[in-house]
Amino acid sequence: MKTISSLMVALLATSVATGMTVLPAYAADSKAASASAHAAQAGIDWRKDNNVDAAFAQAKASNKPLFLYWGAIWCPPCNQVKATIFNRQEFIDKSRHFIPVYLDGDTPGAQKFASQFKVRGYPTMILFKPDGTEITRLPGEVDSERYLQVLTQALNTTLSVQDTMKLALAGNKNLKDEDWSLLADYSWDDPEQKLVAGKELVPTLLKLSELGPAGLHATRLYLRGIYAAATAKPSQTVPAIDKAQATEKVLKAIADPKTARDNMDLLSNGAKEITEFLTTSKSEPRTKLVNAWNTALVKLADDASISKTDRLGAIIAQVSLASLDNAKPEAALQKEVQKRVGLIEQATSDAYERQSVVNAAAYALGGAGLLDDSDALLKAELKRSHSPYYFMSTLGSNAKKRGDKVAAANWYEQAYNAAKGPATRLQWGSNYVSSLVELAPNDDARIEKAVQNVFGEAAKIDNAFYERNRAYLEKMGKKLTEWNKEGKHQVAYQKARTQLDGICGKLPAADPQKTVCQGVLTKS
Repeated sequence: MKTISSLMVALLATSVATGMTVLPAYAADSKAASASAHAAQAGIDWRKDNNVDAAFAQAKASNKPLFLYWGAIWCPPCNQVKATIFNRQEFIDKSRHFIPVYLDGDTPGAQKFASQFKVRGYPTMILFKPDGTEITRLPGEVDSERYLQVLTQALNTTLSVQDTMKLALAGNKNLKDEDWSLLADYSWDDPEQKLVAGKELVPTLLKLSELGPAGLHATRLYLRGIYAAATAKPSQTVPAIDKAQATEKVLKAIADPKTARDNMDLLSNGAKEITEFLTTSKSEPRTKLVNAWNTALVKLADDASISKTDRLGAIIAQVSLASLDNAKPEAALQKEVQKRVGLIEQATSDAYERQSVVNAAAYALGGAGLLDDSDALLKAELKRSHSPYYFMSTLGSNAKKRGDKVAAANWYEQAYNAAKGPATRLQWGSNYVSSLVELAPNDDARIEKAVQNVFGEAAKIDNAFYERNRAYLEKMGKKLTEWNKEGKHQVAYQKARTQLDGICGKLPAADPQKTVCQGVLTKS
């Protein structure tokens, strides 16, 4: 969901230059742990038939809420949810009180359902009333205890979060602590959330933080509001903010261990962005804020009660703060990152959790300038991961950072070739084409072949122009149109145009996909 917004390993091999030790394979422990996780999730009576209408009919007939999980096999945050939430007995027990629906993005009809329910980012989790009214979008970035608390409150509430928000903004004094909790923990960073228009997100969050009773929920809403302001797009409304006052409020939240722990996702995801937004380069307030933030992040990274991925998130945040004002991570921080990443990786055996941990660890190492270490980790994981193509893309990103365009393009190609699932292949294929346009713009033959393959696959998919598929194909189309804006690649571009026209022409006139298809490549 959050791409940092949103936003982004572990050490399995050795780099002689850094003196890192080779870590043992985790095969035996992994099989046992994964078997345990599979067994636990098997205790949830997931509907996986993609018959969402029948699932809602079942919910209505049984007068139970419906829990929709939208995810993908390769997605690191999805694997994190499986490893830390879905395998917990408390969640399994609660699942008896709702109709659990598992909607994988690669299954038939999934992208069309995604368009219907406004879900795009993996994972998205929504709780609906039996009549289909959306109760809330559950946060995938909080720890399991917090998640289960929010889920319990959502199951017990008689109001949707949308109705609760309206009452809160109207100044209703009868709202309970649980109501404010659901507002504070709503998945506000979901670009598809329907509570408020995107342009009104910042003022709404800040106003809610003022209207709510002082305490944890008001603080969380305020931090969300400041982060939203720090990352706002030009089209969004950002009210005047007293940045000195805001800095003091953030410092107060960071300094309190309980508040910091309860808002660990915001402290990790928003460290750099909020600091840049509230303070000026190399100023005393910035130094003070960075120091306080680092102190809190070290405590989070050391907190064994937090998931391994979230602990790595705190390390990533430290690295991002170190890059402020165009600085480079110092050797001491690099060694600390190596040490912490290694310890966390060695303690991770479950296959689900590794997909998430290795992703975060590789990002931490790469951000700290340890690209060789990141590569060694990722290459070792290729043999173990159930979705190695995800890590091939990261290897491509690392090569790109080095300036090795040939290696980067080759890794992106390998990732596309290895990708599985129709929606996943369209995503990886689109990314491969977009990367080729950037890395090898004069290789018309290679780009032409890649585009031909992607459109060829799109032609075979019923939902090729819905939701995530649509978004990635449109992004690729814009790249290609920009690539040919001066007509230098007209032959290759026109072949792509002709192929796409053939696909669009076969779609029924009443099919919403037809217009989308026709807009993927604009006239050059």
